[in-house]
Amino acid sequence: MVDVAVVGCGYTKFDEHWNRSLRDLSTEAGMLAIKDASIDGKDIQALYVGNMSAGRFIGQEHLGALAADQAGLIPIPATRCEAACASGALAFRKAYMGIKSGEYDMVMAAGSEKMTDVKGTDAVATLMGAGDQEWESAIGLTFVGLYALMARRHMIQYGTTREQLAMVSVNNHRNALHNERAQFRYEITVDKVLKSPLIADPLRMLDCSPITDGAAAVVLVSDKLAGRFQNPVWILGSGQASDTVALHDRQSLTEAMATRVAAKKAYEQSGLTPQTVDIAEVHDCFSINEIMSIEDLGFCRKGEGGKFVEAGKIGRDGEKPVNTTGGLKAIGHPIGATGIRQVCDITRQVRGDYGKLQVHGVKTGLASNIGGTGATSIVHILGSERPGR
Repeated sequence: MVDVAVVGCGYTKFDEHWNRSLRDLSTEAGMLAIKDASIDGKDIQALYVGNMSAGRFIGQEHLGALAADQAGLIPIPATRCEAACASGALAFRKAYMGIKSGEYDMVMAAGSEKMTDVKGTDAVATLMGAGDQEWESAIGLTFVGLYALMARRHMIQYGTTREQLAMVSVNNHRNALHNERAQFRYEITVDKVLKSPLIADPLRMLDCSPITDGAAAVVLVSDKLAGRFQNPVWILGSGQASDTVALHDRQSLTEAMATRVAAKKAYEQSGLTPQTVDIAEVHDCFSINEIMSIEDLGFCRKGEGGKFVEAGKIGRDGEKPVNTTGGLKAIGHPIGATGIRQVCDITRQVRGDYGKLQVHGVKTGLASNIGGTGATSIVHILGSERPGR
């Protein structure tokens, strides 16, 4: 069985890039990953690009071929991957499977999104393409509205408080202070979150991830090549699962079944448990989703996510450090890039070379990327030791 490692990674600054195009950002991210891996780009055998909706955001489709063209990688196969907000993680998983199958020995997985070239209302409408068009977006629902329903139900069912939701954003902003690529590098308080504009009760502006431009890329290799690189980070497990697109068809509004299934697959492959994973990057598109994710990933029992956050257990020095570089809330959320960015951050943490962002003693890390309200969930586990060693 072929084992797969990440040997290079990089991402652009996540921000509102008014003077830069999608191809500019994508090229920069690819070059950062190639430089980090110290390789000749000509050795890359395939390219997978995560992107949700470049056609609606900037009028550009056919991104796989465009990326190969701009990177000078023609004629290698290049494939665009779309799974809403989980598009980046899907691109990474497809790259991983391409090597795992034995077809390739070196692959690049990238993700990108240019979201600020349209009006805010148009961006919201585009994002709702990841929901159920007939039963959700057509009647005026937005994702903040859908997640507000989930938050309210979680509060009623488990006693989660408005302050606990705010603590998620406070933690992520604090973690982004030293991340030079983050969109928002400043601290906030619980009081500031609670006084920020109400968007969809109970969620306020500072509970929500922003509209962002950015790109990220990683280089993956087979075990046959991994020995050529210093500090390869091994992919120990990968799981993907689906749920209903429409929120009203779910068995529960307070859990993401697909996350539980994807995580179970990744844990079984890796031989790890929620307790033995050192660090995690989870999908905090809204504060309630981070609370639900730490429950669904098994870091605490269902319904105890709010208390887990309040007790400081997700902090950098906590029991389970989560989103230690800022998460979607503070780093930003260019939809197609986020899943790759999460892998970049876990890779750097496992390598132990992340400077002021480094968490002490990290040997394993988990990345969880979600599409829509949980219709797609993809979980990856990475570590410093080769599988089976």
